[in-house]
Amino acid sequence: MDLNFNKNEDHNKLLLSDLKQRLAKVKLGGGEKRIAKLHSEGKMTARERIEYLLDKGSKSIEIGAFVGDGMYKEHGGCPSGGVVVKVGYVNGKQCVVVANDATVKAGAWFPITAKKNLRAQEIAMENKLPIIYLVDSAGVYLPLQDEIFPDKEHFGRIFRNNAIMSSMGITQIAAVMGSCVAGGAYLPIMSDEALIVDKTGSIFLAGSYLVKAAIGETIDNETLGGATTHCEISGVTDYKAKDDKDALDTIRNIVGKIGDYDKAGFNRIKAEKPALDENEIFGILPKSRAEQYDMMEIIKRMVDNSEVDEYKAGYGQSIITAYARIDGWAVGIVANQRKIVKTTGSKTKPSEMQFGGVIYSDSADKATRFIANCNQKKIPLVFIHDVTGFMVGSKSEHGGIIKDGAKMVNAVANSVVPKFTVVVGNSYGAGNYAMCGKAYDPRLIFAWPSAELAVMGGAQAAKVLLQIEESAMKARGEEITPEKEEELFNKIKSRYDEQVSPYYAASRLWTDAIIDPLDTRKWISMGIEAANHAPIEKQFNLGVIQV
Repeated sequence: MDLNFNKNEDHNKLLLSDLKQRLAKVKLGGGEKRIAKLHSEGKMTARERIEYLLDKGSKSIEIGAFVGDGMYKEHGGCPSGGVVVKVGYVNGKQCVVVANDATVKAGAWFPITAKKNLRAQEIAMENKLPIIYLVDSAGVYLPLQDEIFPDKEHFGRIFRNNAIMSSMGITQIAAVMGSCVAGGAYLPIMSDEALIVDKTGSIFLAGSYLVKAAIGETIDNETLGGATTHCEISGVTDYKAKDDKDALDTIRNIVGKIGDYDKAGFNRIKAEKPALDENEIFGILPKSRAEQYDMMEIIKRMVDNSEVDEYKAGYGQSIITAYARIDGWAVGIVANQRKIVKTTGSKTKPSEMQFGGVIYSDSADKATRFIANCNQKKIPLVFIHDVTGFMVGSKSEHGGIIKDGAKMVNAVANSVVPKFTVVVGNSYGAGNYAMCGKAYDPRLIFAWPSAELAVMGGAQAAKVLLQIEESAMKARGEEITPEKEEELFNKIKSRYDEQVSPYYAASRLWTDAIIDPLDTRKWISMGIEAANHAPIEKQFNLGVIQV
């Protein structure tokens, strides 16, 4: 291996180490003291509940671990958005599990909590997966109620989705394992079956203090809405559990009796590991996001047997389109090629150099046709991002780059096969859209620690913003010295660089997770398995496009 390989490897493994440290901190939720308090009350933490519920030794993926990261500092923070979401296996059946983290503000709902819960429900609805709610929440976080209560994608949307999923035949099971108050009380009762833990679980529209204030009635919370009340008097809940483990065992028994599902029929054969060493990804992926490299070498270390059937290999080379298998599943891969290539010339079209990571007209045209082919063959699509955007300049504009880019975006938007997006490097501007960014409904979208998501790169954006700032200063009659210009540039770039970080994106749920690159195969495989629960009901149709 050359020196550059070793430098890349060191850099990327440091990024991975940082990821693991950040994850370890996030998994403490509200901190060790609050975890100890929860244990003293005879309760398990959200993560302990999920770990106990899921099949031992089985695979799982966590959605939104970094949600809320760096947000709500004035309110004490909100690790993981105060809720833990995993896709895993319960009695052999793939399920979505949502657990309120009572160590974070008693499980109260921040605005980002609602967004994360809605994402969990979206995954269940798109893939027709059973969803299990482990409820332990004090309800809406009142200081931020105006940002979570009334809008379309706010708190009430959760219960709307409960109703929609019920009509779709998607199994919903809720266990009330702590507080469940006010509007939140509707979630478990709008589920198909509801459990409540004796002495620790409670459900009511208003607690004892509010009842006293509102109507003058004196009553304790247990009598008002405890397990005995709701299992023997109101009939609101279906099962009484003696403790957390008993509730989780009951859920496992219920899920174990769910019937089989109609399959979408995606092609799968026996899985094979990549023939090339996956660990070499760390040395191939450059330390600098501006550096060139061969994306095909990354792909070959992600797919079964390292075997790739490349589509139109000699045409539109700034995008790789290829058929392969990941963990046995047939996939169509659309990936940005990051090395400079020279096109083959002709009498009517001279050869030219194409820069890696840029989408050219011929590349967009190739990708559009490939996406259409995958839809016709019912092959799931995997998009691998390291894109700086579409090619600019008079030559590209005169050649119709906007038209060709629009065709590609159209194909991505109208695709009916499941789409999965992996951000390994840059994901800038319209390139993010064309490569199936979050706005284009990927079933899962996740990033490597090396990822950057933004309208443009930090240095370019800082130069544009610097020009705007300098113009404003000149208008005010202020002198701009070289030192002042450098200070301004560094200040702007520092702020912008923070926003292009994969952690900034993950905290806002622009991506579902930041993962170890070596877990990419697991994420795609479990994602396709989930998608296989939902037969494709629509025909692929591009609609009207400029030809």
